[in-house]
Amino acid sequence: MFSFLKEKIKSAVSRLSGKIEGALEKPPEIIEEKKREEKVPEKHIAETAVEKKADSKAEAPEPEKKIARAQEKDMPDKHAVEEKRSGKKPEEKPEKGFFGALKEKITSTQISEDEFEESFSELETALLENNVAVEVIDKIKGDLSKVLVNRTVRRGSIEDVVMESLEKTLSDILSTGSLDFVEKVRSKKPFVMCFVGINGSGKTTTIAKVARLLQKHKLSCVIAASDTFRAAAIDQLEHHAKKLGVKMIKHDYGADPAAVAFDAIQHAKAKDIDVVLIDTAGRLHSNTNLVDEMKKIIRVAKPDMKIFVGESITGNDCVEQAKTFDSAIGLDCIILSKADVDEKGGTAVSIGYVTGKPIIFLGVGQEYDDLRDFDSAAVMKGLGF
Repeated sequence: MFSFLKEKIKSAVSRLSGKIEGALEKPPEIIEEKKREEKVPEKHIAETAVEKKADSKAEAPEPEKKIARAQEKDMPDKHAVEEKRSGKKPEEKPEKGFFGALKEKITSTQISEDEFEESFSELETALLENNVAVEVIDKIKGDLSKVLVNRTVRRGSIEDVVMESLEKTLSDILSTGSLDFVEKVRSKKPFVMCFVGINGSGKTTTIAKVARLLQKHKLSCVIAASDTFRAAAIDQLEHHAKKLGVKMIKHDYGADPAAVAFDAIQHAKAKDIDVVLIDTAGRLHSNTNLVDEMKKIIRVAKPDMKIFVGESITGNDCVEQAKTFDSAIGLDCIILSKADVDEKGGTAVSIGYVTGKPIIFLGVGQEYDDLRDFDSAAVMKGLGF
């Protein structure tokens, strides 16, 4: 899981660090040295003044005075004076590059914002290619900039600094809220959950997995087949209910889905059932009728928990879907299906941070027990941290 993103991050960080190291090796311009070369040495000026005074006292012939004045007007540079006096060329000191200075002491990296932007571009591309949301990339970039731009960095440790910054940022991102699912469910009876998501996200199978999880914790449940829109949706859900030995409340296709949810809640109250699981039709934000229908279910059922089910492998599409549903009904938490086949991992990294909602489970297979608690530490380990 997430192996592809792990390798991409490692590779991109290595190249990013190499670019920054290369930028640091460029020797700085010796501006002060150039200024000193352009100036006339004070010692030479003093010597010339003394010689001029002596020449005037000696009342030298007019041709010699002209030569002296010409020499004063066209003074040699300091290297020529030094060479004339000693007969040897002065020893030139080699310019010291950035890493040469670091051999003597730790000094500022002097990485400019432009150099950082250029170096970060490859890591940014790798993250985008692996379904990491733009909001997450912006946070990674901002945090990384704070520890690199115009900061003191020990020679050869830039890659370590980058990885440490990434680890801290990703840990913060993955720590968006937490929820003890079973404890929350036990807080009310009947506890009503409503599952939403687009078609094909694995919503129906996820409901069956949650029912199985509740059974393992000695909690009874009833399922409401409120997807009266999609062909065969009721039959598919009923198949799972029968295999699990769970009661399902259904109406005919085309019936009011809110009425189905209402009847399921009444059944739970009458039979002293712990939990009501409401299935809904998959929908996109562009389908106004289905969105209004979903809002009606929420108004009638007044669910204690609104759960978005999204496919991990759909990346940024999944993140955008969650944002849309959250805007429409206000989500409480997220379940990501098909996480076992998601090598990129960008959705798991991004969706909680972007929506501000906790991920409670990852679907990791087709069996009823294939529902894993979302563990940020395990995700970090999967990403190589």
